[in-house]
Amino acid sequence: MRAYRAATLALAVVFVGIGIALAVEAAVVGGALGYLLGLLFVGAGAGRLYLLLGRR
Repeated sequence: MRAYRAATLALAVVFVGIGIALAVEAAVVGGALGYLLGLLFVGAGAGRLYLLLGRR
């Protein structure tokens, strides 16, 4: 179970990082789709972190 929690934590951090990168790219290049996808990725990663860390 320890490896599962570590993998879930790593994936959540990756999702947040991808979301931030998408939002920054959308700000530089322009485009509403990048903002939307960035927010969705950040939300998914933050949700995973909340659920993972809230179970302690």
